[in-house]
Amino acid sequence: MKHSSEQKYLELLAERFPTIQDVCTEIINLKAILNLPKGTEHFLSDLHGEYEPFLHILKNASGVIKTKIDETFGNSMTSAERRKLATLIYYPEEKLAIIKEELKRKEERKEFYKITLYRLIKICTIVASKYSRSKVRKAMPKGYEYIIDELLHANQNVMDKESYYDQIIHSIIKLERAEAFIIAISNLIQQLAIDHLHIIGDIYDRGPGPDIIMDKLMKYHSIDIEWGNHDIIWMGSACGSAACIMNVLRICARYGNLDILEDAYGINIRPMIEFAEEEYPKVSSVFQTNKIEGARQSEIEKYAKIEKAAAIIQFKLEGNIIKKHPEYEMEDRLLLDKIQGGKIRINNIKYKLLDDDFPTIDEKDPYCLTKREEEVVQKLVKGFKNSEKLQRHVNFLYTKGSIYKIYNGNLLIHGCIPMDENGELAKVNFDGNIRSGKELLDYIDQIARKAFFAEEQTEEKQNAMDFMWYLWCGKYSPIFCKDAMRTFERYFIDDKEIRKEIKNPFYTFTQEEGACIKIIKEFNLDPETSHIISGHIPVKYKEGESPIKANGKLLVIDGGLSKAYQKTTGIAGYTLIYNSYGLVLTAHEAFTSTEQAILNELDIHSTKQIVEKVERKKISDTDIGRQLKEEIEDLNQLLNAYRNGMIK
Repeated sequence: MKHSSEQKYLELLAERFPTIQDVCTEIINLKAILNLPKGTEHFLSDLHGEYEPFLHILKNASGVIKTKIDETFGNSMTSAERRKLATLIYYPEEKLAIIKEELKRKEERKEFYKITLYRLIKICTIVASKYSRSKVRKAMPKGYEYIIDELLHANQNVMDKESYYDQIIHSIIKLERAEAFIIAISNLIQQLAIDHLHIIGDIYDRGPGPDIIMDKLMKYHSIDIEWGNHDIIWMGSACGSAACIMNVLRICARYGNLDILEDAYGINIRPMIEFAEEEYPKVSSVFQTNKIEGARQSEIEKYAKIEKAAAIIQFKLEGNIIKKHPEYEMEDRLLLDKIQGGKIRINNIKYKLLDDDFPTIDEKDPYCLTKREEEVVQKLVKGFKNSEKLQRHVNFLYTKGSIYKIYNGNLLIHGCIPMDENGELAKVNFDGNIRSGKELLDYIDQIARKAFFAEEQTEEKQNAMDFMWYLWCGKYSPIFCKDAMRTFERYFIDDKEIRKEIKNPFYTFTQEEGACIKIIKEFNLDPETSHIISGHIPVKYKEGESPIKANGKLLVIDGGLSKAYQKTTGIAGYTLIYNSYGLVLTAHEAFTSTEQAILNELDIHSTKQIVEKVERKKISDTDIGRQLKEEIEDLNQLLNAYRNGMIK
């Protein structure tokens, strides 16, 4: 740093800390924070719109809150009482309404409020113990900071303080503020139980409420997101990519989630519905294979027509992108021109099509959109780009998200680091420059941002939007991680071999520790202490597969939070917890419903497994700790500048 810029920086810093006393106080404060225990990180992946179990896992902090209750009150409360207290912390407003109905007499309610407030304060004190008093106070609900702070830090063992403490509780109840305080403290417990949340991709598709999840994440106190391939197509759709939009529409129709587009995001899909009904009047059995819970047969048939119409438009749009970008190396996905007489020729083998009714495909120019298709596409592009809520959600994904993240020495990536058949980092040429590993992922992240932020109607933006589609299904996409997406084959050809999607060699080589260490070093991390944490590929728990790979260097935490995968995995999701003592993996059983959780006090049953135990880590051992040490160094420079007269 040049002397003039250093002087200018210190002068700016002096505005925040105008006296020697201010500087010294801040140095003392920061050094104290460095010695606090490391905050608890929670890792979740592949949420796929399953908002009810996701929100419950956040509320119970993957079982951490229930554990604290059991440890604290195991000898003084029955198991039923502990379940009730846990449910009250998770759903304070809803549970209080039920309890009030049960407790008819005023005196019963007062007694309940008093006992409950004491218990909640005890639990809150425990979960707050690893944070500075200042941080806890900042997390408190507005208007309650002073009294909650007094309750958390009053020493009940001192007689005078005990009386003071009791009087606060008594006054809260007498002034009829007990319910508000119970809600406030319960929400504070939830927040303090998770210091930072990592979402390792795939918030969207399959489940019914990705928008609800996004609303929750946007309010979350500390979070990062690693984009998944299902997030990318929604992001690409918000940018205006027609190919991404058709994939989104097709998947929503397949899983009976068109209301996400219409009701949640206000996108008018009526032109597509009318087009599908008129152009595809025959109901194809190929597009009714996915059972939609609670749907009438007429609805299922409507969804099937929309799914087929969207698929055909999708294949046309994708074909044009592939021809425009030979660098994608996806010519094998050009299949519409191989159809003839109810059959298709692939690799010199003819296959009979399960459905050969294609009224909108012109054999002479199969990738050309009909005039009606063009109109539908244009209206949908406009609808996605003009959806205020979708644009807000996607902007948040760009702000808090990235293709990968390094956090506290761990590499977070939804899918994989592309590798070749020899176990080396795949060398990929997209724009005349060959990249691999970290350089490749940094390039991908940059292009993904151009798709959203570049100026409209430019070639740069259009190419970036095409690339968003490539990330959804391209061979070297680090969030797709297969040789090809065989959507056409899965729909139209009854042959298991030709439907196969071969995983990137990453998944073979990273079973061994050596390959993982190579990747960890590529990202300039310590191979002794670092891990790769990913999702994307469901772990077949019921078949004995472990999410812990390569002697603990790779952790794959997609355990099937999405109902669509639970038959494959045998469980309902994983949570990875990284607290001050090490890494703990939690496997969750299926969640019934929020209603049952509240009424019958049913929690998700979870099984914990210690992945790695370490000597207790402090904040000084974390990324935040490194930042604080830099701040301390800057403050020491300011202190010297005050003392030697450089700064007045």
